[in-house]
This record gives sequence, structure tokens and C-alpha cells, in this order.
Amino acid sequence: MTAAPLTVRPAVAQDVDPLLELIHAAYRGEGGQSGWTTEAELIDGPRTTRELLAADLADPAITLLVAGPYDGCAAVTHRAGEDTASFGMFAVSPRAQGTGLGKALQAAAEEHARSAGASTMELCVIDRRVELIAWYERRGYVRTGETRPFPYGEPGVGFPHDPDLRFAVLTKLLVADPAS
Repeated sequence: MTAAPLTVRPAVAQDVDPLLELIHAAYRGEGGQSGWTTEAELIDGPRTTRELLAADLADPAITLLVAGPYDGCAAVTHRAGEDTASFGMFAVSPRAQGTGLGKALQAAAEEHARSAGASTMELCVIDRRVELIAWYERRGYVRTGETRPFPYGEPGVGFPHDPDLRFAVLTKLLVADPAS
């Protein structure tokens, strides 16, 4: 028996509640034990809110891709005419982690950005997430050396355990470098 091909589609407003459940399971997990991508050891509380997720879905610059029946999601933010797209809200259900779904979803997000005219994809990862940064590096992302502050106190980011979190910025070229 062969597995059904992965379906990836843009999210719609009716997807908010199941996506909220998926995102919280992947990022914060029940008791912090639900998957290797959890950040529950660093942050408590919600990863996003229903209102913020609905606003993302309404923003024409953001496409939230959904893999399968809520097995994963990834946001691509790209404004027309800009060379760089941003990759975020990447979540794979803990039950689907390790199956290749994350790789396939990330590739779909990169193709979406490329087809929209982006030549570079940028993402931010909490710099203490060394295993996650290594995962991205194995997929062609490189650290830029830039860091950005964690948005303490903003809605939908949860409650960090430490006062000194920051994001490492990584990028990946989506088109061949003409100089190479």
C-alpha cells in the first residue's frame, strides 16, 4: 500500500481553530513532551491567539500553507516587489514529526515564495534552539550573524522563562546564484 500524496493548500478563515490546536501542540505541547520541536522548556502559554491567526489569514502578504488534514502548517510572508520572503509559524503535528512532512512542507513554502518572486527566504529561530537551527542548516539555511530581540510582552508570544531570549536570523537563496 502506498501513502497518499501530501496535499498542501492555502489556509482559509475556517481553518483558524484546527490550526490553533496544531500550532500549540507543536510549539508548546502538553507538558512540553509532545515533540522534538517544542519550545515549552523556554516559554509557557500560547504561541499565538485566534485573533492574531485570523489577522494573518486576512493579510494579503501572508500565505499560511496547510499540509494534509492539519498535519502541518507554515506561513510565507512576501510583499510584492520584495526580494526576501519570511518563513514562520512552521508547525508539524508531534505525531507526524520524523516522517518527512516538515521537509516537504518547507519545500512547498520555498516554492510558494519563489513563484511569488522572492529570491531569498529568511527565518528567525530562538537562538537557544540549536537542534532546530541545525535542522534548518541541513536544508540549506545559513546564519547571517544577525540577531533580533524576542518580542516580550507582545500578544501571542507566551511567557518566556528567561529575560534574555533572542532570535537568530537565517537565510537561504531560492534561486541559483548567477555568479556560481
